[in-house]
Amino acid sequence: MQLSSKEIRYLQAEQIEIRSGAEGEETRTVTGYVVKFNQRSSLIWGEFYEKVAKGAFARSLQENVIKALWNHRADFVLGSTKNQTLRLWEDDIGLRFELDLPDSTWGRDAFESIRRGDVDGVSFGFNVRKDAWTFLSEEDVYERTLVDVNLFEVSPTPFPAYPDSEVNQRSIPIELREQRRWNKEKLLFELDLLAI
Repeated sequence: MQLSSKEIRYLQAEQIEIRSGAEGEETRTVTGYVVKFNQRSSLIWGEFYEKVAKGAFARSLQENVIKALWNHRADFVLGSTKNQTLRLWEDDIGLRFELDLPDSTWGRDAFESIRRGDVDGVSFGFNVRKDAWTFLSEEDVYERTLVDVNLFEVSPTPFPAYPDSEVNQRSIPIELREQRRWNKEKLLFELDLLAI
């Protein structure tokens, strides 16, 4: 099976929590949601909305070693599912994470930036194994549902939800774009007939 190109999604985290240790001493564990299921994104590249179906990460959670990176930088690894410094699981709400930050310069810097609220977003990198597209005629856009994704990294990030510029800007598949054009032409033709 040919996987799609790497995609990255930036999400504004509703809440990244910092865990407290014994006697109120802070530890360097952060937790929150990577993404919540069935919640529509903002409009991506002016062409489509996106949402993640429950279960979309199940296969990756069983098969993959997933890394936590600082803002998608592979030279700043914050944790890994391999040694359980990154823990990921799906619940009824979405994909939840717990991350034990390393006792390193970038781990302490990441912790401080999250603690201060300067970094309040979470992002994830993936390839699409299966998705579904639906045309929303009332809005004249498509909605993409991620059904099965190959998740390979999550990242605390300072960026807002779904920015317009991306590493690999994907677009609506050409056959769906043509169908959308045909739907518009058909609607205009039918309106012309009604006006006669």
